[in-house]
Amino acid sequence: MTKKRLNPESFDFPVDEIKSGLYSDIYFLRTQEILNHADYHPTVTMQIFQRDYATLCGIDEAIALIKRCAYHPEKIKIRALHDGDKIEPWETVMTIEGDLADFSHLETVYLGIIARQTKVATNCAKAVEAANGKPVLFFPSRFDHYAVQKGDGYAAKIGGMTNVSTPANAISWGIEAAGTIPHALIAACEGDTLKATEMFDKYIDPKIGRVALVDFNNDCVGTSLKVAHALGDKLYGVRLDTSDKMVDKSLIGQMGHFKPTGVNEQLVRNVREALDAEGFNNVKIMVSGGFNPERIRLFETNNVPVDVYAVGSNIFATNADFTADIVLVNGKPCAKAGRAFSDNPRLEDVD
Repeated sequence: MTKKRLNPESFDFPVDEIKSGLYSDIYFLRTQEILNHADYHPTVTMQIFQRDYATLCGIDEAIALIKRCAYHPEKIKIRALHDGDKIEPWETVMTIEGDLADFSHLETVYLGIIARQTKVATNCAKAVEAANGKPVLFFPSRFDHYAVQKGDGYAAKIGGMTNVSTPANAISWGIEAAGTIPHALIAACEGDTLKATEMFDKYIDPKIGRVALVDFNNDCVGTSLKVAHALGDKLYGVRLDTSDKMVDKSLIGQMGHFKPTGVNEQLVRNVREALDAEGFNNVKIMVSGGFNPERIRLFETNNVPVDVYAVGSNIFATNADFTADIVLVNGKPCAKAGRAFSDNPRLEDVD
């Protein structure tokens, strides 16, 4: 069964600016100008690919861009894979067939859309796979410009994340964004984590899980127990976010055979053991701060008692660079040296 694509009208494009070429590499605009002045309009086939194993995303937005911002879009034929498809190096993910003068101004924009969202979706998928079925939260929005949050949130969903952190991230999910208590609220409470957590509990909708951030005073065990005793069954979990330059108080007598800074395996075990010893077995442990797929996989391999992972800046750590080449002109092979038409039977016609 053919997968359903996103409605082109669901995207908020600055259509006039895009059609004017404001976001286009200038040589594409000059190409368009030359073709129109020369009244030269061959039919070309543009082929889009990248060079790695990835989780494809941004295709539906790229299609919408062409449908809404190309000239004479009704004359353009698009074939494409779907958001969420697993792709291989050099695999053709989309072809665009038509008069180059009608869509030359869009190449910079659609390649950027697909590159950005594929990067996010791929890095999310890697973290989710490493977590071995445990929830992974998408928390990197503070590391990039706010304008990308809607698309990033959609890509995170395609990548299999459990939840996102901003309302803009969450638009395509149809859910409320997830979030615990920030260090800022604890600082405003003069460093009193319990006071901040109790204020959260008093004023925030009971449907929102109570998760205490417990590293503010560098005593994750002591703070976790203090909050657990105060909130009882209302406490869903505790979040460990110790800086990679700090050693938690509970580790001072245990150092010698592991790296003691940050959120490490022994710190998580100390918190879990302390909570269990006092009857708080149901309190979940969430970890954040510098987690990537390799670190998550190591925690899982070593059976570290983490319940939820939150991943931040690593989501933006690698790139997914797409390239577009003309490979056919008037139906005949015509590509630069080293490139050639590479049809993909997985491509589907776009209505």
